[in-house]
Amino acid sequence: MKAYLMHPDRDFDLNAGLPPGEPDLTQDLELGTLLAAMARGNEFLLTVARRALLCSLRDPDAIRYRQRVLADCLANPAVVREIYDLAVAAIAGEKRVFRGIFAASSPEALLSRSVEVLGLFAEQLRKLRAIADAHAPGFRSDGFTRFFLMLAGELSDEYFGVMAGHLRTLKFSDGTLISAGLTAGNRGAGYVLRRPRDTGLLLRAIPALDRTALTMTIPDRDESGLRALGELQGRGLNLVANALAQSTDHILSFFGMLCAELGFYVGCLNLHEQLTGKGEPVCFPDPVAPVPGGPAALSAAGLYDPCLALTVPGPVVGNDAAADGTSLVMITGANQGGKSTFLRSAGLAHLMMQCGMFVAAGSFRSDICQGFFTHYKRAEDASMTSGKLDEELSRMSEIAGLIRPGCLLLCNESFASTNEREGSEIARQVVRAMLDQGVRVCFVTHQFDLAQWFFREYGHQALFLRAQRREDGQRTFRLAAGEPLATSFGQDVYQRVFADGDGGTGGAGADAAAGQASAAGEAGGQRSGRAADQA
Repeated sequence: MKAYLMHPDRDFDLNAGLPPGEPDLTQDLELGTLLAAMARGNEFLLTVARRALLCSLRDPDAIRYRQRVLADCLANPAVVREIYDLAVAAIAGEKRVFRGIFAASSPEALLSRSVEVLGLFAEQLRKLRAIADAHAPGFRSDGFTRFFLMLAGELSDEYFGVMAGHLRTLKFSDGTLISAGLTAGNRGAGYVLRRPRDTGLLLRAIPALDRTALTMTIPDRDESGLRALGELQGRGLNLVANALAQSTDHILSFFGMLCAELGFYVGCLNLHEQLTGKGEPVCFPDPVAPVPGGPAALSAAGLYDPCLALTVPGPVVGNDAAADGTSLVMITGANQGGKSTFLRSAGLAHLMMQCGMFVAAGSFRSDICQGFFTHYKRAEDASMTSGKLDEELSRMSEIAGLIRPGCLLLCNESFASTNEREGSEIARQVVRAMLDQGVRVCFVTHQFDLAQWFFREYGHQALFLRAQRREDGQRTFRLAAGEPLATSFGQDVYQRVFADGDGGTGGAGADAAAGQASAAGEAGGQRSGRAADQA
């Protein structure tokens, strides 16, 4: 039996290797927050969600297959949770059945345990069939339709009747009937377990069949005789015990895979409930198969950061983007204006789309990416083994060795650890090389020289977004298409943090503090966008 709820033609691989750059991707996009919301404290759900989210699908049809299954889950959450709980209960019940230390070496003990486990599984399979009979008409996806048809076909009333009969027989309430042949030296060979027969009528009709005179009884204290009898019985039970153990493992494997595949959808239900419970929009994205050498696809409406939405009490601001036909999205503008938050929301949207989930947006459409990489600023090296620029260059070198055409690279204030002229030149060479190799780049920067050069040279094939700022210095946390400005308004940050709190400062001290605020405003790492949005 196969569930096939994650893939149309294969099982979900819970042990698949994680993609290169996974630690940076997890840290920079704050995936821990998203995964925690999906798992709700359940370690197994956390493992399943992490594996599914990071091991992206590359085929639009496979993504849509999973989307349709998830749509069924969203329409029938109680039924899906009931099936998942049933699978969990079956696995937990199997673990509670005593597994003696001699079970592996004793066919009789192995058979006894397998009979008990199969009895437990039979009860759970009956419940699963009952759920399928009651709720199958309410599911429309290919995955669930095939799943319920499989249950109806393989878990028929006849199947349960045969299983119950075999389990009663295998308890050997009237003892075991074993046949064997004799070889040289009167050694036994060819031990075969026989089906018990009701010989009462035959004995009464044909007294000659009565062989009670040939019966041998072993005294209770004859340990050697009992041991020899146990060995004979074990030889007869060995094949049946192994076959029954394999059947048990097969059904256990089915429940385990069902638990893993439904676990992903239960995690999606958990996240969906939390986002929609706050009134935030979600949608099923439109995945597009990339055309080599053709125009790229990327458009979004109301795109927001779900991690931010999960951690702040109020609503969050969404943004639109129309980047069809472009390979570069460069984001500039006011410090603490939501640039880093938008970058994170774009990365999360791509990851969520390519694992078959809904996306935190009003609408989202994009090419399928062949891989995801992030290059965010890091804190100062506490061990002082290298400078910040060396560390940034080292990480970018690692990315360059792994990235390939069709991948997405997210850069947040890359190479801002040196002066603007040097940092802009390094970033310019890196981004140009990535674009030439067919890599899509989203780049947040406050380096005007870098942004202005790309605006001048790549304006026709790039989207330039700018964080908005009102005349009074307030941030709207919205991004709009626009030419890069020569300032990121660090003075606003200084005024809000320092001057407003103590009645203002002036002179050279104010200018120095403003400069520090400008440098630290959005350069404070990926948490700055979150703090700004929360404010």
